[in-house]
Amino acid sequence: MIDRTELLEAAFDSLPEGMGLISGEDEVMFWNHAAQGITGYPALELLGRQLPECLEPLLVARNGPEEPHSFAAGAKGWRSLAQMRHKLGHAVPVIVRDLALCNGMGERIGTALIFHPAESLDALPHGGSGADQVVAESCAELEERLQTEFDDFARGGSPLGVLWISVDQAGELRKTHGMAACIAMLEKVRHAVAQGLRPAEEMGRWGEDEFLIVAHERSADMLAAHAQTLAGLTRTADFRWWGDRISITASIGAAQARNDGAESLAQLLRRARQAMETSSRNGGNRVTAAVLNSAASFAAEDSPCSQS
Repeated sequence: MIDRTELLEAAFDSLPEGMGLISGEDEVMFWNHAAQGITGYPALELLGRQLPECLEPLLVARNGPEEPHSFAAGAKGWRSLAQMRHKLGHAVPVIVRDLALCNGMGERIGTALIFHPAESLDALPHGGSGADQVVAESCAELEERLQTEFDDFARGGSPLGVLWISVDQAGELRKTHGMAACIAMLEKVRHAVAQGLRPAEEMGRWGEDEFLIVAHERSADMLAAHAQTLAGLTRTADFRWWGDRISITASIGAAQARNDGAESLAQLLRRARQAMETSSRNGGNRVTAAVLNSAASFAAEDSPCSQS
């Protein structure tokens, strides 16, 4: 027969949030699988010991709020943004609930910590500010589509990737020829890129000078190759303004969703944005394929397998 304690531990281990139980003597009594993934500390290193100094920010309620406006106290305990450090040394912002555990006499016998990465609560990252109502509506529609597709992917559905596209000449054209010229150019880009979209893909404005494509390529390499094709279509856009022909290129970031369940939709979009920014910093007219901790960037006119 399954022991009650074993059943409870199995239930806590299945939680997507990190959870730790701290005794009244400040010793770690339980540390679930999610807590190990978020902090880098396996349970065997912590059980029966005090929290390492780098994890002490998790005890936010006991330490007292340094910024009262960032805390919310109530029946469910303190909820706060805390800055802890991963075992490998990098900073990890987390949202923490610090719950007091009391016995039947009302005496505090320990603390329950429930936490998860703060970025999982962030709004989805978008492009540059200053966008009009049309762009805002496009973003809202894409957000809904993105969340639906991401939820389906998390349940074992179709592969998911995103392409973040920034038009290289938009900012300069706005300065030299005005907003009307920039809007006309972006519409030319949208029309040109749409010619290369797969039937199940969706494209929309994602910022003042940026587009986002929801894609379903089977691998990161295939997504990058698809991005190369779309970058080529951008260059074919025949844009003229008052008789002047203006060449158009794009900086594209390609990010394929991880299949290990360790990434939120916001994190996927951040990887795509960082990859796009890498393309832009490297001179534009490039595709950068985001990978877990770095990015492979190659000129848009090169073959997808060539890297710099």
